[in-house]
Amino acid sequence: MKLVLASGNAGKLIELRELLAGSGIGLVAQNELGIDDADETGLSFVENAILKARHAARASGMPALADDSGLCVDVLDGAPGLYSARYAGTHGDNAANNVKLLRELEHVPDAKRTAHFTCVLALLHGADDPDPIIAIGRWPGRVLTAPRGERGFGYDPVFLPDDGGGLGSAELEPALKNRISHRGQALAALRELLFPSPFGRGGRRPGAQRFPKGG
Repeated sequence: MKLVLASGNAGKLIELRELLAGSGIGLVAQNELGIDDADETGLSFVENAILKARHAARASGMPALADDSGLCVDVLDGAPGLYSARYAGTHGDNAANNVKLLRELEHVPDAKRTAHFTCVLALLHGADDPDPIIAIGRWPGRVLTAPRGERGFGYDPVFLPDDGGGLGSAELEPALKNRISHRGQALAALRELLFPSPFGRGGRRPGAQRFPKGG
């Protein structure tokens, strides 16, 4: 089965392809098909993920997977949140976004720099699918006082996850990050919805059988 990924973000594409390895699901980025980004007019990660997936599905005629994610900082009332990719004004300027975030938190003590990444995945069979499959991951931690590490993308250099063994997100080995991150959690939940383990707690969600493994 091949899906169009409703994103042109190279970092997301790499992570999602790695996380889907062995599932029988292949991804093609929407920009490879000449599809522009959707207008993200939703008021939540869930709404934006569905908007992006519908846009990509309609333009491509293929099933679509969308990822809407962001960093939510408690002392900033959840900012940058939905505007994480364009926090400093230009969409996708990771360095500028990190500089602005650190400036906003310059005088905030470590104990109050708590934050979390959220990732929402929306999978649609087609543009008019009334029953999207939704999976959510949440990765708690705090914002560092200065960038650390050379891996990852986005806010990874300034994020210290609670479960990273003292390493920043951009210092983690990719395999470990893919297992514990917000995106890794969301993909694991999505895979379980699509291909439930016989030993899992949940049953197959209505509609999940429309995406058979290897179909």
